[in-house]
Amino acid sequence: MGPQSTPDLSTAPSPLSLSTVAVVGLGTMGTGIAEVLARAGREVIGIDTDEAAARHAVTTLEATTARAVQRERITERERQDILARYRTFTDLQAAADADLVIEVVPEDYELKRQVFAELDAVVRPDTILATGTNALSVTRLAADSQRPERVLGVHFFNPAPAMKLVEVVSSVLTAPAAVAAVTDLAHALGKDPIAVGDRPGFVADGLLFGYLNQAAAMYEAKYATREDIDAAMRLGCGLPMGPLALLDLIGVDTARTVLEAMYAESQDRLHAPAPILGQLAEAGLTGRKAGRGFYTYDAPGSGTAVPDAESPAAADELAGGRTVTGVGVAGSGTMASGIAEVFAKAGFKVVLAARGLEKAEKAKARIAKSLGRSVDKGRMSAEARDTALAAITPAGSLDAFADVDLAVEAVAEDLAVKQELFKTLDKVCKPGAVLATTTSSLPVVACARATSRPEDVIGMHFFNPAPAMKLVEVVRTVLTADDVHATVRAVCAKVRKHPVDCGDRAGFIVNALLFPYLNNAIKMVEEHYATLDDIDAAMKLGGGYPMGPFELLDVVGLDVSLAIEKVLHAEFRDPGLAPAPLLEHLVAAGCLGRKTGRGFREYARR
Repeated sequence: MGPQSTPDLSTAPSPLSLSTVAVVGLGTMGTGIAEVLARAGREVIGIDTDEAAARHAVTTLEATTARAVQRERITERERQDILARYRTFTDLQAAADADLVIEVVPEDYELKRQVFAELDAVVRPDTILATGTNALSVTRLAADSQRPERVLGVHFFNPAPAMKLVEVVSSVLTAPAAVAAVTDLAHALGKDPIAVGDRPGFVADGLLFGYLNQAAAMYEAKYATREDIDAAMRLGCGLPMGPLALLDLIGVDTARTVLEAMYAESQDRLHAPAPILGQLAEAGLTGRKAGRGFYTYDAPGSGTAVPDAESPAAADELAGGRTVTGVGVAGSGTMASGIAEVFAKAGFKVVLAARGLEKAEKAKARIAKSLGRSVDKGRMSAEARDTALAAITPAGSLDAFADVDLAVEAVAEDLAVKQELFKTLDKVCKPGAVLATTTSSLPVVACARATSRPEDVIGMHFFNPAPAMKLVEVVRTVLTADDVHATVRAVCAKVRKHPVDCGDRAGFIVNALLFPYLNNAIKMVEEHYATLDDIDAAMKLGGGYPMGPFELLDVVGLDVSLAIEKVLHAEFRDPGLAPAPLLEHLVAAGCLGRKTGRGFREYARR
């Protein structure tokens, strides 16, 4: 076809004319996209060479719309209209009348190229062709097309009917009018589109898959169990799913393909697929769709995990542990008072020791206010509040820890300070007392070696705010005694926290997975690939994160974040973990986040 037949997309049809949309590939994602389009009033042409897939797509739409009628979200008449707008075919020729074609076939470049080549011969010159890829080059697909200016990417997230984010991906060849038309269509579908350039993973998956890869590597190294890794990220970060369960949902083979594409471009070791992903994929253990991946499911395609050989056996948490009735908490800050509140509410006798009795009493007063708020909100009775407060004894010296069974330090994150404190605990605490540090980044064994009884020392990493957050990372050193570990797990159960076991290495589970993700988000901004707002929106809308990375960095504190990044980089020596220069520059300028009124964003002074 000669140049004279190329359409002028500068005067392309208005977005409203994208009234007929073909969806090629009726797997889970294609079926979901077709449903979104049909519900929004578009004529939908579903195409799949597998007749069973086409029938299943129709059955799925019938079922979801029937539920919507039952829930009184749509009327039966509206349901019938939706179903009438949705037709399925097994031949690409059916796309001849489409204004827009969205390709959602498997992540294989040659397969996608073949689909686009066939579509070139079928569709009108002004039809926009969109690929749903999140790993392959949109630019390459466009360059191989007869009309590269009308090719772009439109990346929905799974499940498409529920997830609000759509990434609209343009190559250097894409006409702006095509981007505008698809962007306006996304708005019309009730989605939140963001415009991104063509690179593997785009924004959301570009950040998400590096994190998922690190989680897979952590599991492969037997650093922590799959259950503990997933629980840590759900409870410690508020994520809707743990990373290994999410890999099973996405598909282990799909994740490996995305990571291979990301690594080919970035050469960042954090993107090099963990070997276990290849092993599982080659074995056909690709996740939920196969009935087995990191977890085992009751049937292929099911989301219900069932026990298997790796499932933790039900164990008596108290077996082999030491008796704990009295707890000492060292410190007077927010974390120390929060931990003391947790123990007091659970019925333990608590000694709260600070540098001076006045500081300890102020910390107890802070606890009284917190408990008072719980009473006001109906979460506890006034009697329970009074009992908890009565269980807390403020003290101006660690000498008050003489009779405690468990001593928990929550002082400044400074190794020299903590080591001096542990030397004192070693002298003050009775034989057999468990000594715990709440450090989030320092080596627990360094605290243990400051004592004459390193076997009694363990990490108990609570999360802030301690009364609300359910997670505790239980950190064993190579010297920690088995009964000390059992004791701390039993105590966690008594204070209604969820313990996860991990070894004594930088970042433990949560920070080791969270902070490289935050660092990579900063690098995206440094490279001018996306804005702060678009990245935050992408992770909230596309990943279900409670906060975007830059919101979270400003809350945590940029100085704290930089310190953790430096610890991770020093321990693992991976160039990809080196702190982003922009983070270092902001910290040097005193822009530390909300606490200083300015970080990645500016905040009103209180």
